[in-house]
Amino acid sequence: MFPLTESSDALSDETALSRGFADTLMACVIPGIAKYDIAHTTLYKVHQRVAKNFRRGRVFLAGDAAHLNNPLGGMGMNGGIHDAMNLTARLADVWMGAAPVAELDRYERQRRTITLEHIEKQSIENKRNLECANPDFAAELKRTAADPDRTRDYLFRVAMIGSLRRAAELG
Repeated sequence: MFPLTESSDALSDETALSRGFADTLMACVIPGIAKYDIAHTTLYKVHQRVAKNFRRGRVFLAGDAAHLNNPLGGMGMNGGIHDAMNLTARLADVWMGAAPVAELDRYERQRRTITLEHIEKQSIENKRNLECANPDFAAELKRTAADPDRTRDYLFRVAMIGSLRRAAELG
């Protein structure tokens, strides 16, 4: 067994890339699976950042330029898609004269808030689950899979559908 700590700096690169370390992590996430293929390993420094502003005048930030997330769970990519959809709809309306320029302020209000409240939170939870920092993760997944309401709530959260409702609340 390898010691699992909050800091990946505590592990050597060699240990972090080893089959034994992968086996330890997989045993936490999916107990009982002993045989699986590892197609590729790489080292990655997990970090998260959110820009102070998503808009300054005529300049807008979206996706990785606005928020960096750990890659676990695809929240950065999905968040970037949500950013692009939100912004392009507003830009088109302003461009065509269907909305005032002030409409563009809603982009930052909605997307930055959603990044902080939803994307960051889910990314951090995904990382903790895969680091085995949540010892009940496997049991929680089983309970979720067995309960249609829990399954729906989980999918609404990880697919970011719930964040669209929150964005609408922000105006």
